[in-house]
Amino acid sequence: MKKYGVIGFPVRHSMSPAYFTEKFGLLGVSDCQYAAYELANIADIKKLIVQENLAGINVTVPHKQTIIPFLDHLSEAAKTIKAVNTVTVKNGLLYGDNTDYMGFSSSIRELLPTEKIQALIFGTGGSSLAVRYALIQMGIPYKSVSRGATADFTYDDITPRIVHDHKLLINTTPLGMFPDIGTCVTIPYDAIGETHVCYDLIYTPEETEFLRRSKESGARLKNGLEMLKTQADHAWDIWNS
Repeated sequence: MKKYGVIGFPVRHSMSPAYFTEKFGLLGVSDCQYAAYELANIADIKKLIVQENLAGINVTVPHKQTIIPFLDHLSEAAKTIKAVNTVTVKNGLLYGDNTDYMGFSSSIRELLPTEKIQALIFGTGGSSLAVRYALIQMGIPYKSVSRGATADFTYDDITPRIVHDHKLLINTTPLGMFPDIGTCVTIPYDAIGETHVCYDLIYTPEETEFLRRSKESGARLKNGLEMLKTQADHAWDIWNS
């Protein structure tokens, strides 16, 4: 039996186990299992892999960057992005890759207008790095927003004019994720209009507070469920390559 899983903390909300279980059934795969593993300390990753005899893992918050020192090899994409969401175990070695950017690119394209737009990315964590990489590939300029010093803007900097001028708004923070569903990034939502596309990487709940407020302003919306499924499909391809 080949065992796979997703690590994070917390990770109980993840739909990955249900998605892969359904995927195994559709593919007629009977010798694979997939489970969620709560991992508070990333230093325990190798111990977990050995104990559970894992052949591959997906990585979610907060470990997408901190897992890198424990890996033996990185793909070119993972090196550039500086974040990992997919790990393959081969001959006792850990190979890190990133399929988040593939999932994001694939799921956002249908919403993008034909004219050029600019993006605001809320958050500077591992998921945001994959989004940045995807936007660069698509030729979409962006600015990052965070409470930290590494971003282009703080939330206090965000004026209605900045929101108006950036037609693609992307939430990569955990704000609004279950169970804290009433939270969201603090921005002037009144400046959002019908020409905006608002994307939230969160998929639990289906409509976050960020998306709910953006919908009231007439924006086109998308949550992260399709991204989750697409990046998972790419991870499966990597594990079986």
